[in-house]
Amino acid sequence: MPAPVVFVLSGISMYVGAALAVWLFDVASPAGVAWLRCVGAALILLAWRRPAREAWRGRAFLLAGTFGVVTAGMNVLFYEAIARLPLGTAVALEFVGPVVVAAVGSRTPRDVGALVLVALGVLAIADVRWEGSPAGVAFALGAAAAWGAYIVLGRRVALGGNGIDSLAIGFAVATVVLSPLVVGTTAVWARPDLLTLAVGVGLLSTVVPYVLDQTVLRRVGQARFAVLLALLPVTAAVVGFVVLRQVPGPGEALGIVAVVAGVALRSFSRG
Repeated sequence: MPAPVVFVLSGISMYVGAALAVWLFDVASPAGVAWLRCVGAALILLAWRRPAREAWRGRAFLLAGTFGVVTAGMNVLFYEAIARLPLGTAVALEFVGPVVVAAVGSRTPRDVGALVLVALGVLAIADVRWEGSPAGVAFALGAAAAWGAYIVLGRRVALGGNGIDSLAIGFAVATVVLSPLVVGTTAVWARPDLLTLAVGVGLLSTVVPYVLDQTVLRRVGQARFAVLLALLPVTAAVVGFVVLRQVPGPGEALGIVAVVAGVALRSFSRG
């Protein structure tokens, strides 16, 4: 399956999960919901993979644990952002991280042209709603830094770690490290329906997209992976419209066209 198609499927799963997570914000803090997402993902992945003892020690464990904590931290910052900003805007601002990674890995004029199209498109999708919530913008940019680290660490996990087993270990470690966030989830534990929803968020927003990320990271270079991630703001804008009724404006529509053009241009080059 072509990598861009995998990313669209991954993005749909991820942001449908994010839209569902917004519904939990009425009963739990955004950071608490992100922690519940981490717990759900860890439980599903551990039950599925059952990593061997060797994976729980040494350098592989350190890499998996670091990757898991960085990824879960990215999710905490992102949820704090979407509690204050429209989904498409938050994702577009968060994309600063992948843009930096792609810029570092650009080698040819075609790469640079694709990157410029993607960056302009993401800015247009963001619609520069800075004045609405400075805190939301700050959280989104923090998530951007973590997303850049996720790409770099994710590539190492895909090539040198234990693949999906490392995801299971990483989210188990992150669940423990971020366990103080449980204080923001007290209302959820008495509601089986909300707990089920939280596990569903973990499945849709973490297990499915991050497993797909691992398969793509083995096939494409770090820079191309970062550019392909530009499909996620587009997917987020569509999901925000369908699920949350957040209607994109003309600028955002033009941004979507620019992102798709940039991804198409970059997809024809190597790396």
